[in-house]
Amino acid sequence: MLTHQETELLQTHQQLIHIKMRKYVIINANEVSGIDFSKVLETSANTLRYSLDESKALLKYEGNQPNFLNGKTEYNYEDIMTILNGSDWHEEE
Repeated sequence: MLTHQETELLQTHQQLIHIKMRKYVIINANEVSGIDFSKVLETSANTLRYSLDESKALLKYEGNQPNFLNGKTEYNYEDIMTILNGSDWHEEE
């Protein structure tokens, strides 16, 4: 039987694996109106992450790429984190 601490650690580990299995796409901000929010993990344009200049938006989803994103570059967790830590998405301190 697992202790409470072990159970919490296992749940955290499972959540991290789940997050790393997600897929990510960057779209132009002028394409936001075409998003089918039932197919992505965000719920509205207000919950999207935008680039610093607000010209791009990030979408995340699980499973197959939604049809409205056909032709868009799909990123894994590691690749999108590299992009999001870049100067277009992250202000240097």
